[in-house]
Amino acid sequence: MLPLTFLLAFAAIPAGLWDATLTVDGRPVAFRIEFKGGTNDLKAAILDGDRPIWSTSGSFANNALSLRWDYFDSTLTASLQDNRLTGAYSRRTRAGLITRPFTASPFQAPKAPAEDPKDVSGVWRFQTDAAKGARVMDGRFRQSGSQVTGTIQRVDGDFGTLTGSINGSRFVLTHFDGIRATYLEGVLTSEGTLKGRLDGSTNFTAARFNEAARLGIPDPPDPARYVAVKNPTAPLTFRFQDLDGNWVSSDDTRFRGKAMIVTIMGSWCPNCHDEADFLQRLYKQYQPQGFEVVALGFEYTGEVDRDRGQLRAFTRRHGLTYTTLLAGTTEDGEVLKKLPQLANFAGYPATLYLDRAHRVRSVHAGFAGPANPEEHQRLTAEIQSLVKTLIVEN
Repeated sequence: MLPLTFLLAFAAIPAGLWDATLTVDGRPVAFRIEFKGGTNDLKAAILDGDRPIWSTSGSFANNALSLRWDYFDSTLTASLQDNRLTGAYSRRTRAGLITRPFTASPFQAPKAPAEDPKDVSGVWRFQTDAAKGARVMDGRFRQSGSQVTGTIQRVDGDFGTLTGSINGSRFVLTHFDGIRATYLEGVLTSEGTLKGRLDGSTNFTAARFNEAARLGIPDPPDPARYVAVKNPTAPLTFRFQDLDGNWVSSDDTRFRGKAMIVTIMGSWCPNCHDEADFLQRLYKQYQPQGFEVVALGFEYTGEVDRDRGQLRAFTRRHGLTYTTLLAGTTEDGEVLKKLPQLANFAGYPATLYLDRAHRVRSVHAGFAGPANPEEHQRLTAEIQSLVKTLIVEN
């Protein structure tokens, strides 16, 4: 028979689904986290909707939890007392090491709202407060009773899966994916619009898609026109080091005469993670037909060993077999400095589609991930069709 102390210690290991909260500037960003494993191999997944984002290592001993996501350069430490975890989530960012308070307790089914929930499902067009820089975005929400899920699509990518609830006409939706922590609060007005605030600082108004133009909300920017090259008739060239320090050039034999995708990305960019899974599938399918993918990584620190390590962790997470290069840092103006053929640059990822002569035939800003299934399906079908066209051309 096992000692009672051992049984108590084993029973205390977090397991299954837990409700978690990250506190960001006083705002409680709720999400769910799933635990599995034992004392020395405990793992946890941050849930982005139904998609698990698994830690790469972890342990639990003496009521102390330690988890790491190497591809995010982040850690979660917490102590367990009275079936409640209390600790902090830390991640290295462009601004340095940022630490946020973290709490979690075993999952409980959502409570029924005090007031009958209004219906906010469907497609909405958002416009943010012009005083802070107007931005137009599309949102898509699904609703079951008082429970609401969905996302907002900016030109540089979607927000990930927002989840939450609506009580009467007031709603709160949150999202955390290991990088972004989003807090969306608002109200469905008597006029049928949404009014609220994003992350405690950006005011927004939203109208249903078919009402937006009448209410003066313009169309969002076209991702295909948000980034451009100075001379589309000239071949795109690059020369950067790979993750082992070897120089790689667009003129190398492996790329010569092949259609290509060149994506400007970073391991810290959530939508770049979504795009990588799709690009790997595309590469596996079309590489034998004369197609290559190159990722140009721009990282935070400028510490070459660290930044290479983050890109290696990124490639491990997604099982990438296409070429990944360390191109520079995220300092303002760095992308245009390293890629002077670009006329402008606005955000990550930015993806360039090259014909067999390496002329830029199309550019797309951002990426719609699985959190926006309708746009994700449309965009990936469009990209696949474009790649097939570029391959068959002489």
